[in-house]
Amino acid sequence: MKLALFGGLYSNYLALGSAIADAQQRNVDAVYCLGDLGAFGPYPDRVFPLLQQHNILCVQGNYDDSIGNELNDCQCGYTDPKDNYFAQISYDYTLANTSDQNKLWLRELPKEIRLQCDGLNILLCHGSPRRTNEFLWESTTSPAFLNRLAGEHDADVIVGTHSGIHWQRELNHGRQYVNVGVLGRPENDGNRNVWYAVISTGKDATPGALLCSVRDLSVPVSVEFIPVRYDHHRLATEMQSERLPDEFLQTVLNGWWTTCLEILPSRERRAGQY
Repeated sequence: MKLALFGGLYSNYLALGSAIADAQQRNVDAVYCLGDLGAFGPYPDRVFPLLQQHNILCVQGNYDDSIGNELNDCQCGYTDPKDNYFAQISYDYTLANTSDQNKLWLRELPKEIRLQCDGLNILLCHGSPRRTNEFLWESTTSPAFLNRLAGEHDADVIVGTHSGIHWQRELNHGRQYVNVGVLGRPENDGNRNVWYAVISTGKDATPGALLCSVRDLSVPVSVEFIPVRYDHHRLATEMQSERLPDEFLQTVLNGWWTTCLEILPSRERRAGQY
């Protein structure tokens, strides 16, 4: 099997369209989205036709639960007032510009999706298997914790998003945790592209792939992170026309996060400009 996994869309329908086209060229067997369809960007309703037209199954992220149920905030998991200030601006805009029909669709999304690929149990979630809005960072998440999650949730591969920066970790017996990154905004590295992941198992895995050895199986699993370029100038222009904060535009144009920085651990924050 070869699976394309998209993280937070953040209303970036332009990046979503580019990622779908890229995944099709790679002959993937299926495409999944791990949630947070809205936020940050303009025109949130524009992602839904693309997802539905291409039969992309979605996990419900914290944003999707909040928008679908018309809650007061995004349940993003921020604790700093500055993070929450910009998060609320983004949330209020998305809530006001998502149709009732799409809110219903968001409300009915599953919290997780479980797949079997070549005998392996693959768990798709948003933040983590235990909490939708849990941030898992490469610098602060221990292998012991991830091994425990894999065991408690009977998963050979755990796939998540939410934090906005892609990374992976090899676990005991060849199990893996994969954060696929997000399509919604750049990764705080000065580049304008966004990311998704392709996970391949069995005969579709790349040469030299890690062997996952569980339940008398020995199945190769490979993970590839794919950079996606899209018309970021057009996105910034549309964000400006919708009067979204200039801080959001600058991230799209420059590739550096200007908001939601306080949640970052020290190593991830030092990698950025602000």
